[in-house]
Amino acid sequence: MPFAFDLPMFFAFIIAFAIFAYVLMDGFDLGIGILFPAFQTGRERDSAMNSVAPVWDGNETWLVMGGGGLLAAFPLAYGMILSALYAPIIAMLLALIFRGVAFEFRWRDPAHRPFWDFAFTVGSVVATFAQGVTLGALLQGIVVRNRLYGGGWFDWLTPFSVLVGLSLVCGYALLGATWLVMKSEGSLQERCYRLSLRLGIGTIVAMGAVSAWTPFLREAYWIRWFAWPEILFTAQVPLLVAIVCLVFFWSLARRHHVTPFLMALAMFVLSLVGLGISIFPYVVPPAVSIWDAAAPDASLAFMLPGVLILVPVILAYTGYSYWVFRGKTGHEGYH
Repeated sequence: MPFAFDLPMFFAFIIAFAIFAYVLMDGFDLGIGILFPAFQTGRERDSAMNSVAPVWDGNETWLVMGGGGLLAAFPLAYGMILSALYAPIIAMLLALIFRGVAFEFRWRDPAHRPFWDFAFTVGSVVATFAQGVTLGALLQGIVVRNRLYGGGWFDWLTPFSVLVGLSLVCGYALLGATWLVMKSEGSLQERCYRLSLRLGIGTIVAMGAVSAWTPFLREAYWIRWFAWPEILFTAQVPLLVAIVCLVFFWSLARRHHVTPFLMALAMFVLSLVGLGISIFPYVVPPAVSIWDAAAPDASLAFMLPGVLILVPVILAYTGYSYWVFRGKTGHEGYH
């Protein structure tokens, strides 16, 4: 199918951008929850929580936009994906709700704070693992028959999807650790420097394992990555990953505050670029393309003005909130 930047392509880009923004912004937020047991009770945990208190709920705006946009712009794909992935998606949503409740109640109910801390961690781990399993299941492909999901209840649960889930847990924890390197001071910052080194190594190993497995899932993936002359383009992705990893470890050794977080974000950016290279132009691999799944052009044209207004507004208030709450974070209670 020839490349054409039409309405389906535009909305596919918007949804991909929303998912991309969610992974980057809510990734460090979930990562802090994953790492919470590693922090000392009291000042360290309070400082870690306060570092994301002003922005954590706003970060999830992009998840709502991605899911809602998929329903509105690609209803066929929405039906197939949810039918195939009900279990991990519902687990993710319940975990995010549980985690959000724990976030607020740990301040309001100090008598039961250990329970809410545990709930915060469990919700973060389950939500992250479910997101990874969902991604892995989508990447390995969804069975489609007569424009409907044709697989079984547990097709999403495979060794590959579990690997992607565990890899994402490690990657989000890395984002959380490097975020706290940037936002904290004292003992918490030193602890996060050490955690960032270990998690950086783990994330790189996990990325290598997923990347090595992916081309063997489908012949189309192998051709996309290794056929000539496509390899001249795709080879730049692992090269850039290697450069980013070197800068990451160099910045940790030099005790930089901001660069480790930026390099961790760059690892995720390149991972998402690799994902796009593998599955484009399919929204439900390997059967349903962007154009096959799109709503009628009249419907997309009706939604276009709202998207052109809404996305800049979300970007503006998100940028403003991060600017207002820039700098180091203390341990005083969040209200």
